[in-house]
Amino acid sequence: MGIYEELGVRRFINAWGTVTILGGSVMPEPVVQAMVDAARSYVTLRELQDRAGARIAEMVGVEAALVSSGAAGGITLAAAACITGADWDRVYRLPDTSGLKNEIVVVQAKRPNYMYQAAEHVGARLIHVGSPERVAPEDFSAAIGPRTAAVLLVVASLDHQRDRSSGVTATVENVAAVARRAGVPVIVDAAAELPPTANFRAFLAMGADLAIFSGGKALRGPQSTGLIVGRGDLIGAAAMNNNPNSSIGRPMKVGKEEMAGLVKAVEIYVQRDEEAELRRWEATCHRVAEQLAGVPGVRTEVVVSGRYARPPIVPVCLIHLDSAGVTRDEVDRRLMGGDPGIGVGKFDGGLIVNPMTLLEGEEIVVAQRLRDALLGR
Repeated sequence: MGIYEELGVRRFINAWGTVTILGGSVMPEPVVQAMVDAARSYVTLRELQDRAGARIAEMVGVEAALVSSGAAGGITLAAAACITGADWDRVYRLPDTSGLKNEIVVVQAKRPNYMYQAAEHVGARLIHVGSPERVAPEDFSAAIGPRTAAVLLVVASLDHQRDRSSGVTATVENVAAVARRAGVPVIVDAAAELPPTANFRAFLAMGADLAIFSGGKALRGPQSTGLIVGRGDLIGAAAMNNNPNSSIGRPMKVGKEEMAGLVKAVEIYVQRDEEAELRRWEATCHRVAEQLAGVPGVRTEVVVSGRYARPPIVPVCLIHLDSAGVTRDEVDRRLMGGDPGIGVGKFDGGLIVNPMTLLEGEEIVVAQRLRDALLGR
C-alpha cells in the first residue's frame, strides 16, 4: 500500500490541468531524487536560497531569482520588497506600514481573490482601478500617487477580461510604461504562464520588474514552491522578507528539499524540447477525439491555442455536448465517481481534456471512460 491508500485518499487521473486543488503536477523522478538527497544533510538555508536563486537565474536568463512558497507566496514577498526595499527596520515592522509607501494598484476584480490577499498580507492597501468590463492604462496613471509602492497585474485575469470585453485595453506593456514614468515597480503574477520557456524573460521585457511563476505547475517541481524573477535589488529585498529570516515571510517556509527539487525541475524544464512537447500534447488530444467519434449528440474539437487553458498555447480537446442528452455536470460526476476517478475541465458548452497532466497512455483510459459516461454506461 502507498501512502494515499494508507490514508484512504483516492488517486485519480488528471485530465484537467495543473490546478492547485488537484495537486499541481507529478514530479519527474530526478526531481524526487534531488529532494531525497537534500533531505539527508544539514545546510544553511540562507546559503541554499542564495545559491538556488543564482543557479535558476542563470538557467532561465534573468538578472536574479528567488524560490518562494508557491506563486501566492511570491506575490507576498514581491509586495513586501516593494514596500520595504533593503531596509531592515522596515522589514521587521511589517505588516505595520504606517508612514510608508504602502499602496498597490490592482484591477478591480469580480470577487475577492487570494492573489490580492497575498499582497494585503504584508500590510499593503490595495487601490482598485477600472472594472472587470473596462480598464485602461490611463486608470493606472490616475491611481498612482505619492504612496504607491507597486502595481500588481495578474496575467490570466487580465487576458480573460480582454477576451470578454473590448473595453479592457490594459496590457502588461502599456501599464508598465505608465508605471515606469512614475518610477513605480510592476509585479506580474504569471503563475500558470509556462510554457513557453521564453515567458521567464518575456514579462520583464514588457516592462515588469518582477514576474512570479508556480513551481508546481508546468515546471513539475514541488507543489509548495514558486519562483520570483527580475530586478536584482527587488529580489534582494524579497529575500530579506523571506524565510528563514525573522520577517513577514517566515511562516511561508520553503524547506531545503523543496529548494533542491525546484532547481532540478527548472534544469529539466529548460533542457526539454518544447516544440516536441506541444506536438505530443496535440496528438494526445486527437487520440481522445478519435475515441469519441460517433457518440450521438457529441462533437469534439482540438484547439491548438486559445482561452481554454493556461497558458493559452497548450492544445486541448473540447467535448461539445450539443444534444447528448446528458448535462456537463452529470458527465463530470460520473467520471470522478468511477474507478479510476477522472478529473476534466469545463466550459460553457461541455468538457475540456487538457493533456499537460496526463501520463503516458492515460488518454485512452480517459477517452473510454468519457465514452461510457456520455452513453450512460
